[in-house]
Amino acid sequence: MSTLPLSLLLLLAMLLEPCSSFSTNPTIRLPQKTQQQTPSQLFLFNFPSGGGGGAKAPTSTANRDSAAINAIKSALQKPRNPKCPLVECEFPALAALNKLGDGSLRSATEAEDANIAFASKLCSKVGSPFGPKVNLVVSSSASRSFMDKVQKKVKGASICSVKDLASTSVSGTSVFLTPSSKADYQEARKLAEGGCPTVIVNALFKDQKSVPESATMAYFLKPLTYNSQVAGFLVRSYPSQWTVLDAQSAVLGTFTDAEILVPKTNTPDLRASV
Repeated sequence: MSTLPLSLLLLLAMLLEPCSSFSTNPTIRLPQKTQQQTPSQLFLFNFPSGGGGGAKAPTSTANRDSAAINAIKSALQKPRNPKCPLVECEFPALAALNKLGDGSLRSATEAEDANIAFASKLCSKVGSPFGPKVNLVVSSSASRSFMDKVQKKVKGASICSVKDLASTSVSGTSVFLTPSSKADYQEARKLAEGGCPTVIVNALFKDQKSVPESATMAYFLKPLTYNSQVAGFLVRSYPSQWTVLDAQSAVLGTFTDAEILVPKTNTPDLRASV
């Protein structure tokens, strides 16, 4: 079990209660309220602007995307470990949080489209016709329809599957879109450790060994919720510290990587059992 500073333990004790989740980063849940919730409370950006510690609550999808891309660019320019330019970002793809876990095909497709739209923006910002080459890499388990959608919507990047990397000479920045298998993570790490700037966007089926401790979490956004009502955020916008914001965007605490990451991983330790 990891040892965390007393300040972090006290803050998490106030905010967290045990919950189960398929993700290794479970949704943080605050104590339930009895008041009836309205549809407007189910959305990610139902917040006043503001914040502290350099990290702010996003006010729209465009605002979130801009913050994430700027953080990724900062991390690529100066990663935590210069010998491993492996950068990660993780955030809810959809503003309507209740859609993320409803299990419907429609919601899954909307999340897929949102991730592709972000990847398209990111590729256009980290590369240009006159600048570094950008590669968009999809999971080895991606369907043909997903690949077709990516090729149609993402411009200005070389698109390939993880399965093609063994026979492809890779240069420039590589963006791994929703990697989901051990092979995906191994290839991302291999490229980064070989000196190629590499970005992981919204990893799926990620465990604590998927992304090494040498990586840099550039942008992280997780709602602090109860009964699907947003009550606050945990935000990381590199190079700023990890910041906990309440529903009014007041800063409840800020933490360094050393204080919040599970040892030997790139995953924040948010388990109630700490």
